[in-house]
Amino acid sequence: MDSISITGIRSYGYIGFFPEEKVLGQWFEVDLTLGLDLTAAGKSDALEDTIDYGSIVNLVQKLVKNSKFSLLEKVAEAIATGVLEQPLVEDVKVSLTKLAAPIPDFSGKVTIEITREKKK
Repeated sequence: MDSISITGIRSYGYIGFFPEEKVLGQWFEVDLTLGLDLTAAGKSDALEDTIDYGSIVNLVQKLVKNSKFSLLEKVAEAIATGVLEQPLVEDVKVSLTKLAAPIPDFSGKVTIEITREKKK
């Protein structure tokens, strides 16, 4: 299986358990690894034989921006579902990072990582 990685997709969203997260919002970052067969694109050099990266980035940014979920897990699942609707994608790994989690005395990041595959 071949893959395409799209990393550093940033979007401002209103996702979180605490009410202030849903009002104030915060930055999120998404990294994707798409599993697909790139043989045809490698031979043809034609965009229609692969994935339009821009459309994937746009999909992710819209989902993060417009979602009102409490959990990162739910957003990651929604992203995976949306990406798997692309015809050529067979599986996807989604890493969703909350860049400034509201945890006292913690300046790190929190990342959820899931892998999903197309149902056959």
